[in-house]
Amino acid sequence: MGVQVRLFAAAREAMGTSEVEVAAGSIADMCAALVVVGGERMARVLAVSSLAYDGRTFRCDDAALIPEGSVLDVLPPFAGG
Repeated sequence: MGVQVRLFAAAREAMGTSEVEVAAGSIADMCAALVVVGGERMARVLAVSSLAYDGRTFRCDDAALIPEGSVLDVLPPFAGG
């Protein structure tokens, strides 16, 4: 069991799916795992995205640890909102 990552808008388009699972660990490690799968396009999306967990927001360079069984949302900037 890892961390469920829900992908929205441009992140969903970059990965070709709305959800993936990655190993639990730091936000930075999870972002790196997403880039391995999603490539350069995902790297560009993550560079401008916020990541939400447990009512808090993070960026991809954050060392915060996310435990197994958690849900992490990748939220790119949304137009009009």
